[in-house]
Amino acid sequence: MINGKFFETEVSKLFAGFPFATLDVEAVMASQRKNLEALTQANQLAVQGFQEIAKRQVELARSAIDEASTLMREWSETGTAEERLQKQAAFAKQAFERGVSGTREVVELAGKTQTEAFDVLNKRFAESVEEWGTLAKKKTQRQ
Repeated sequence: MINGKFFETEVSKLFAGFPFATLDVEAVMASQRKNLEALTQANQLAVQGFQEIAKRQVELARSAIDEASTLMREWSETGTAEERLQKQAAFAKQAFERGVSGTREVVELAGKTQTEAFDVLNKRFAESVEEWGTLAKKKTQRQ
């Protein structure tokens, strides 16, 4: 790993002859570190969100399998054809409603994950624009 101060000194030397030599390299490096931290945080939020989505999808699938097993047991029990048909229709309606509800929940989780990650990046972008404006003012004042 490169020593941060050494790197900043070397970068300053490298660009010493250019018109923007008065650029505050330390401030630029600090800004870039904050950008990297924001990207890391947004990535962590996305990974956590996707893990939560996957966990919920597994739970929904297990529930659907359990319900299907229960239906098969009940359906195979004695009863008239009409009673079996009524049970099957009721099950189909419940399964559809649960499927729609589960899908809605997963979509909401995905939206929440995207919003949280985007908010981190958006906030950092606004801060970065402000930092660059401050750096530009300092440079103009020095000249």
